[in-house]
Amino acid sequence: MTEPKPDLTVIVISYNTRELTLAALRTLYETTRKTNFKTVVLDNASHDGSADAVAEHFPQVELIRSNENLGFAKANNVVAADATTEWLLLLNPDTECHEGAVDNLMAFAKANPQAGIYGGRTVFPDGSLNIASCWQKITVWSNFAKAIGLAAMFKGSEFFNPEGMGDWKRDTVREVDIVVGCFLLIPRALWDDLGGFDLKYFMYGEEADLCLRAKAKGYSPMITPDAEIMHIFGAAESVNGEKATRVAKARTTLIRDHCKPFAAPFGVFTMWLWSAIRHYGLSTAARLNPGKFAHRAEQWGVVWAKRRDWLKGY
Repeated sequence: MTEPKPDLTVIVISYNTRELTLAALRTLYETTRKTNFKTVVLDNASHDGSADAVAEHFPQVELIRSNENLGFAKANNVVAADATTEWLLLLNPDTECHEGAVDNLMAFAKANPQAGIYGGRTVFPDGSLNIASCWQKITVWSNFAKAIGLAAMFKGSEFFNPEGMGDWKRDTVREVDIVVGCFLLIPRALWDDLGGFDLKYFMYGEEADLCLRAKAKGYSPMITPDAEIMHIFGAAESVNGEKATRVAKARTTLIRDHCKPFAAPFGVFTMWLWSAIRHYGLSTAARLNPGKFAHRAEQWGVVWAKRRDWLKGY
């Protein structure tokens, strides 16, 4: 007897995350019981044996070995272009699926076609909430509040921390602006209609742009707490000034692409303000207490030094 055609293609983009990728695949298969799916792993020229390990331990996975690092956006586009299933699920290699996560997300999506894009709840390895499964869009106000520290000072306030949605624990069904690409479900027809990820977003910001373009077409992305995964944020890249620079470039691009034309210039100014306050503030603190602040001051010095580049966006 032939196996039924899968409904879902799970796309995993790996880059030097060998053990994490194996754990992501193991938990995906162990916890998904109702959904007929196939998995495609594209390895972005890892040098830690990731591709060989996937081939050895998961022969059922379709493995694509890239000779170069395509970046997150392009790699997903490459895999999605050949997908024939009705649904696509983007799954980060630094995740672990909890029981029923994929099954529940699929059921939720089929019951809420108006959303178009779907995500779940993410937690850290110790079980504590990882809020980075979803966000609200960047606005001039949200970026100003972030720049001057109000968002950090009043994290629980939706007024001062609108992008993080205040103290919402991601424990209820809710419409959001952005579903993060670590665990993002979308009908292939909508993905094709949107043209997939915009390739100018090499890393960071691509899922925000995708979701905001879907919203412009009338969809309302949604989160369900019934689909829970563990996510170790940023496992493929260490936290440093270069990473913060790339995040800044992506945020500036999102402001230029999705804020109203009259508001975008002030939004870009708040990006400059964000980096200026941290650079000069930490530089001063490092002179007073180098043991505590020197490293952070050095990293923000990198961001400040490259401001002319990232303020232009992509």
